[in-house]
Amino acid sequence: MTKPLAILLLASLACTAPAVSQEFGISEVRGGVFVHSADEPGDLFGVFSVERMQDINVELLFDVPAMTSWLAWGELRPHLGATFNFGGLESMVYGGVSWTLPLADTPVFVEASLGGAVHNGNTLGNAVYPARNLGCGLVFRESVSLGVKLNDNASIMATAEHASNANLCDHGNRGLTNIGVRFGYRF
Repeated sequence: MTKPLAILLLASLACTAPAVSQEFGISEVRGGVFVHSADEPGDLFGVFSVERMQDINVELLFDVPAMTSWLAWGELRPHLGATFNFGGLESMVYGGVSWTLPLADTPVFVEASLGGAVHNGNTLGNAVYPARNLGCGLVFRESVSLGVKLNDNASIMATAEHASNANLCDHGNRGLTNIGVRFGYRF
């Protein structure tokens, strides 16, 4: 395991330290397909190119009751995940915290997440298009989702994820935005 990956995993688990004595387990598994670099203009309504539908996303969310108990609404859960690109571009492994908020008494929910990611993209400022200059190996990662619970266990969601160094590193900060559809299964 590389040093940045080890640091990322330890940092995302550190927020669960107060709950060590409580039950800690996987509460949900998610997976889906993303369009890579969705912020590039494309051929589908001028929004993105279907040729860039080349990312697979997998994510685990963990149940930590102590993290959610102080919230008035929704659920706060740590997550670990990865977005793999099969077109020779940037892939990432990430961790952080997700806040899931149901909308009233409906099966619809919104979710926001914040954390960090380690990627295999260019950090030297000499990327050749369509690759991106991400500036440094460890970047911030955030995502938003709009989803629908299909039943007590299954859900489907539209998700947008963004990774960037927030201009804290040399050699550029082009950032990376992927959008797609994911399915979730709760235990």
